[in-house]
Amino acid sequence: MLRNITLSADEQLIARAREKAGATQTTLNVEFRKWLVAYAGTQDEAAVSRFRDVMKQMVNVDAGRPFTRDEMNER
Repeated sequence: MLRNITLSADEQLIARAREKAGATQTTLNVEFRKWLVAYAGTQDEAAVSRFRDVMKQMVNVDAGRPFTRDEMNER
């Protein structure tokens, strides 16, 4: 389901953005949706990047012994 939102921006900026979108056979609305998807996805990408950094740091961690299957599945 699509939902309408209201944004405020300088009139000249909006006009230039509409011209740019029109030059590429699209609309400002379509371009904004693309930007919003990318922006929202950036949050997840940052979390994935932090996770990978932590995992790289832990590559040399040694528990000192192997764990049994039951020990690994304990909560």
